Amino acid sequence: MGTIELDALEVRLGDRTILNGLSGVLRGQAIGLLGPNGAGKSTLINTLLGFHRASSGTARIFGLDTYRDRAQIRSGIGYMPENDSFIGNMSGVHFVRYMAEISGLPSAEALERAHEALFYVGLGEVRYRKVNSYSLGMKQLIKLAQALAHGPRLLILDEPTNGLDPIARQRMIHLIQEIRKEGSVRLIISSHLLRDIDETCDEVLILKGGRIAALCNIEEERRTNRSFMELETVGATERFSVSIRGLGCECACFPGGRIKLVLPEHVEARDLYRIASEQKVQIRRMHVRRDSLEDIFLRAMDPEGERPANVHL
Repeated sequence: MGTIELDALEVRLGDRTILNGLSGVLRGQAIGLLGPNGAGKSTLINTLLGFHRASSGTARIFGLDTYRDRAQIRSGIGYMPENDSFIGNMSGVHFVRYMAEISGLPSAEALERAHEALFYVGLGEVRYRKVNSYSLGMKQLIKLAQALAHGPRLLILDEPTNGLDPIARQRMIHLIQEIRKEGSVRLIISSHLLRDIDETCDEVLILKGGRIAALCNIEEERRTNRSFMELETVGATERFSVSIRGLGCECACFPGGRIKLVLPEHVEARDLYRIASEQKVQIRRMHVRRDSLEDIFLRAMDPEGERPANVHL
């Protein structure tokens, strides 16, 4: 059983089909949710939270139907929304306690958990200040604290670094990484920033036009996909590039002896050095990398057309 199971999920709002035939099992410790505006990310989150009923098909969290069993599911979910939803004249600790009570904790336990959650995210010293006096970064952190306070099994974070400066963003990313490493809570992180997903997630679901464009384990995808290489050479670059194309490499030449290429699995760096030696070409620099999350995302957005090697690089 996965964290999330989607079986031909369709969600219609009015006369529009927003999610269309989503099927897949998400098992990652931290699952990234990506897609352009209008892809259906918010609708999927709201469906998982039980706000939308499936028009057909099903969505399950830990084996429970997200609409039929929504009361049971919600007690085990922590949700950090993208938009602020505060009671501004409450102190931080009273706000987090109130949210924990709504999630089903008794008042005394909710208060204890509120203190713990606020210290965990770094707001312990300001927990008695009114929420409407908090900075943007502090408001993002208290949204995380209220999502954690009741001890959820699943944490849904919607744009957790939205509007944060670089220092505050890194603090938020570090907290998410800590939660993932601790291992008792599964995460779903929706973001328009590929870097956030790359730094925090081990699995990614990419939506496009209400359909699944890609569902993969990020590390496995990198290991099994192509290697990209950039060379700086001196010598007969054009002749050299013709020879390495003969090995099955995609290749593009640039002024100054620069070559960018995509290596098929059977070609290794030593093959390039061998050809260079035979043709009296000097390889002065070699830089190799695997597919990035950006490459995976761009392929998902444009699955029909293969992008040129120099665009990837």
